[in-house]
Amino acid sequence: MDEITIGARLRTLRRWRDMTQVEVAGLAGVSPSFLSMVETGHRPLDRRSHIAALASALKVSETDLVGGPHLGPDRLQSDPHRVIPALRNALQTSSVDDPAVDRARPLSVLVREMARIEPLHQACDYSAVGKALPGIMEELHCHVAAPVDEASHQAALETLVDACVCATFTAKDLGYGDLAHLAALRAQEAARSLDDPVQLGKAAFVRIHSLPRTGAWDRTLAQAENAAGDLEPHATDPLGFQVLGMLELTAALSAAVAQDEARAQDWLDEAGRLAERVPEVPDESWMAFSATNVGVWRVAVGVERGYSGGAVLQLAERVHEGKLVGKQGRRAAFFADVGRGLAREPRTQRDAIRWLRRAEDTAPQWIRNSPAVRGTVTYLLDRAITSAGGRELRGMAARIGVPH
Repeated sequence: MDEITIGARLRTLRRWRDMTQVEVAGLAGVSPSFLSMVETGHRPLDRRSHIAALASALKVSETDLVGGPHLGPDRLQSDPHRVIPALRNALQTSSVDDPAVDRARPLSVLVREMARIEPLHQACDYSAVGKALPGIMEELHCHVAAPVDEASHQAALETLVDACVCATFTAKDLGYGDLAHLAALRAQEAARSLDDPVQLGKAAFVRIHSLPRTGAWDRTLAQAENAAGDLEPHATDPLGFQVLGMLELTAALSAAVAQDEARAQDWLDEAGRLAERVPEVPDESWMAFSATNVGVWRVAVGVERGYSGGAVLQLAERVHEGKLVGKQGRRAAFFADVGRGLAREPRTQRDAIRWLRRAEDTAPQWIRNSPAVRGTVTYLLDRAITSAGGRELRGMAARIGVPH
């Protein structure tokens, strides 16, 4: 288990590069005092822009800086990692032209299986997803390579895109960035075979979310904007609107990380207008795109902009949590972002613990593997919060592998 804090890792990497705090701070565009406080645990390193800038300055990956997958004694935290070898094998050995298996269950069975898995994916139940997804992906490749007819070929490819989307976020959320990117490329292969703008938009969405971040957020923003522009003329039905909306939200977050607040706000507003054309049923929409989900992303963008305390709570109050009951992953992301923002101010740190615990209760397999939550919990522990809050934090720290 990796028990090194982000601050300690930053200090180790800086010294390994034989650089002073002033040198690293100058290259990263932050103050030396900020860097010093991060290294000593007196400030959280919880903004994507800061992580990307510091990793770029040190010429390391973001995983090197924040830490990769870790395995603690908590089964809900560690068991999901067991699915990765089979998922990696399925992704590395199969392609649309060369399936790894020559026999498959009927396509209708695989389509039903994916429909069963999707709610598990939305709930971030990686253990359950991982038991079935690798085999389904291999069998779908078999149907793609030898279809019965054109309709079955199209159905197999569309289902394969959805399977690869699921695989991308399973790998990404567990900390396997290389595997997430491979899954996104497999989605792109299938979408290109379909030559359907909406399916290509899905593939672009997961590819953008699996890109390496170090020093590349301007590039990520450009790709998100290009993908949204490519899809916009072809978004004529609910699914098209939903995929386009998720690309617009991705552009908003990317702009916030690139510190272009005006563009971030423009893309948020654009997504909000598009959401008005989609029924407010997050449970039934692709990636939960809806007015409610736009509100969730406004919180994420605000936290990335540096909002804290009451400003974060004001954004959170506009989100109708009840409409996300069937999307535990979205709810957990929302709770975690609010908690991270509240942790930045001493007067709201007790509330931060409560929000982080809500996130953990909602999607424990994801939150207990989240580097962002791990960093915030570490920071809060270092703040010597009240004994009651401290006990709550220490319990959470034990479950996510934070030294306590």
